[in-house]
Order: sequence, then C-alpha cells, then structure tokens
Amino acid sequence: MTRHIRHAAVFCALLLAALLVNAARIQVFQAPAYDDHPANRRPAIARYGQPRGDILVGGRPVTGSKDTAGRLRYERTYTDGPLYAPVTGFASQVYGSSLLEDTEDGILSGTDPMLAPFPLVGDLTRARSRGGDVVTTLNAAAQRAAYAGLGARKGAVAALEPSTGRILALVSTPSYDPESLSGNSATVARSWAQLNEDPSKPMLNRATGQTYPPGSTFKVVTAAAALDAGVVRDVDEPTDSPAPYTLPGTRTRLTNESEGCEDAPLRVAFEWSCNTVFAKLGVDVGVADMAATAEAFGFNATDLRVPYAVAPSTFDTTVDRAQLALSAIGQYNTRATPLQMAMVAAAVANGGQVREPYLVERTTTAHGSTVAAAGPRPARQAMRPSTAVRLRELMRNVVEDGTGTNAAIPGVTVGGKTGTAQHGIGNSGTPYAWFVSWAQGGRALEPKVAVAVVVEDAAADRGDITGGGVAAPIARAVMEAVLGTAR
Repeated sequence: MTRHIRHAAVFCALLLAALLVNAARIQVFQAPAYDDHPANRRPAIARYGQPRGDILVGGRPVTGSKDTAGRLRYERTYTDGPLYAPVTGFASQVYGSSLLEDTEDGILSGTDPMLAPFPLVGDLTRARSRGGDVVTTLNAAAQRAAYAGLGARKGAVAALEPSTGRILALVSTPSYDPESLSGNSATVARSWAQLNEDPSKPMLNRATGQTYPPGSTFKVVTAAAALDAGVVRDVDEPTDSPAPYTLPGTRTRLTNESEGCEDAPLRVAFEWSCNTVFAKLGVDVGVADMAATAEAFGFNATDLRVPYAVAPSTFDTTVDRAQLALSAIGQYNTRATPLQMAMVAAAVANGGQVREPYLVERTTTAHGSTVAAAGPRPARQAMRPSTAVRLRELMRNVVEDGTGTNAAIPGVTVGGKTGTAQHGIGNSGTPYAWFVSWAQGGRALEPKVAVAVVVEDAAADRGDITGGGVAAPIARAVMEAVLGTAR
C-alpha cells in the first residue's frame, strides 16, 4: 500500500513539475510572442488604462488625459496644441507617437523602470507605474512670440540660450492640433488623411526636420573661416574682391544687391551682405578649411538629437572652386535647419563655443521626484574666441547701421545677419527670408538668447525677402520675450 502511495506521490510531483515548467515556458519564454501578437489587446488596454504623464512648459502642463470610459480608456489632450506641436508631437491610439511623445514614451506611459520603486517586484507582477512628467527648457513667452510672429506664413523659429544650449523656442507653421489624432474613432482616420494630404505639410517640423539653403546668413560661417585661417586679418582693410565676380573656371558672373561692394572691407561687406566678397573669400579659404569650420558649427553631423532626431545640415566637401564660391554664400548644396542656424548665432554670442542644444530639462515621477536631469552639455569650439569677438561686432553693425535695423531693441545689444535663400529651378522660386541674431540685456554679462527665423513665403518686396522686413521683426519679438522687455 505504501509503495502505491509513494508512486502516486511521485507521479503527482512530476505532474506539478510539468505544470510549473509549462507555466514558465508560457509566462517567461513565450511571453514576448504573446505580447506582440496582433490579437492580444491586453498591452493596449493596459497602456491606455491610466492617465499619461504630462509635458511641462514653464512649470505648467501643455498636455493632459481624457477619460472616455471605453476599453482604451484614456486619450491624450493638448493645451494650445498647434503652438507646441513641433515639440510635443502626437500620441495616437492608432498611429503611434512622435517627437517628445515618442522619445519620452517610457516616462510618460509609466513603463520606464526608473519610475518603479521596486523594479524586481514590478517585473514579476507586471504592474505599470504612474506616468511621469517631462519638464522642457521652453520659454512660454518666447514660444508664443514666435508663433504669433509667423502667423499664417510658412516658416520656423528656433531660439537657444547660448551659454547652455537650452532650447527656448521651437515653432513651425502652419501647424496642427495633435489632439485630432489622439483617439481611435473614424474622425481620427479622417484627420490623419487630411493632414497627410495637405500640401502645406502642417505635420512637418520645419524647425528641426526641414533644411533650407541658408543664403547670406551662412556668411557668418564664411567670415569665421576667413578670420581663423588668416585670409582676413583686419576687418577694415580692403579685400581684393572684384564686383561683379566671375566664378572660377566659368563665365558666370556673380553680382550684388548693394552698391559699393568692390574690394569692400569685411566690415562693409558683412553689413551690406556683399555676395562677391564672401564668394571670393570662400575660394581663398579653400574647401578643407571651409568644411572644417562648417563642421565645427555642426554641419554634416548626423547624430544630433534634442532628444528626437534633427535633420542633418550639410556643407558639400566635394565641390570645385566655382561651387565653393556659391557654397560660401549659402547656396549650391549648402543646407541648414533653423535650429542649426540658431547654433551658429549662439556660437558667436558664446565666445566661439557651440553648446549641444537640448529640449528636456529633466524627467520626474508623478510625485515630482527627479528621475533624470539634463546636466552639462558638451561644448565644441567653432572658432577662435578673438574671431567671435570680431563677429559680434560685425553682427552689431548689421542691426545698428545695416540691413537688420528692424531687429533693434532699445537698451539692448543686438547682433544679427539677414539672408536670402534662392531656390527652385533657375532660382525662380520666391526667396526664403532668413534672419539670425543674438541679444544681450543692458545689465547682463553675456547674451541670453540666439534666434534663427526662416519665412518660406516672403512677400515679393526685396526688402522683405532679404529678411530685414519679414524675419527680423519676428526675431526681435522672441528676443524681447526672453529678455522680458516686450511691451
């Protein structure tokens, strides 16, 4: 009898072991396959079963969550959605997520292990922590000023704090309301189709995801290269620059919009944006040194993230001398995002150093405890400090006496550079209007803001197209907002 009981006990133990092995196989080894199975609705139900964490600007949330009482219970909501869309992106139950909603999804959705007080217990129970918050570097007043300044025009604005790389404003127009994509109803599908079919591309982030020929604003980079290479030693000495200038190896003659550019000193050429002077300077500097300076500013970098990816700005290193001349005035294959050109202005304002830009100050738990903070950002020397001093002086001249007077702010030191970006077949398109600048308050020890503005559909008036009429007032409004001088 005892033997039969022992056999039965061993058999039951084997059955129990088999059950445990099978449970482990399903719950541990096959769990990922079940989680990812299209028929498994549990992850989606769990994901939307609690409110999502918020994205904060100036300490206030610009996002929220709405209880729909449905199976996918909570939908994303946005305060001033079009204003902050180039920063937040969207979080859709159908189409996924983008921008900060995507890169910070672990924090916002509560799946980041750093949010769990006892991670091992959480792994076993598969419990989801409450979503945390993402605190941005944005200045709300600057963001609103940039958005209002662009208005109904196509364009973008990027503003930085030169000494740290903090992004103070990031605006792209036309924009859209991310909340129209949040749920899973038929209206969401219609909104998605309308947004993607819209020829004005409202979901395109023109501040970080679109590159433009920078036109004359690139002359800041060319001037830095010429000064660093010793091609120009005195900004007030005449340059050997014929006007018009015949591009090397061609019969093409480059002309200027302004008079008095022949052999003009760098100061005058910069103030009045003489194409012939800067095209020849680029050729005299050479491809190697021009490319090295451009890359020190951030051109040709493919790994810039803020934390979402930024489209690479480019300076062609395979050009001949004629193409180099055009590249040196921001044409040919030279292309830049507004964020990149804000980095150029910031480097001038920051003594020649480029700080890597960033958008997230810190992430926190739902209770406000810090999960991660930005910390010091890497710095890169784009030019000699003495060159930066000279360029600050040249940029001040542009605002005080040149083409950028519309950016002047009483009681504030402002430096700037206007630009025209030709595009289209045979340069037939209406030029883009550019303006890059920096500003330093009367009592401040250093510049507090650097701005880049591009307007795609500038008016046909030449004064507007050069950036002084359209783009400079927008930059001024953003600088005033940051400095607290807006009236």
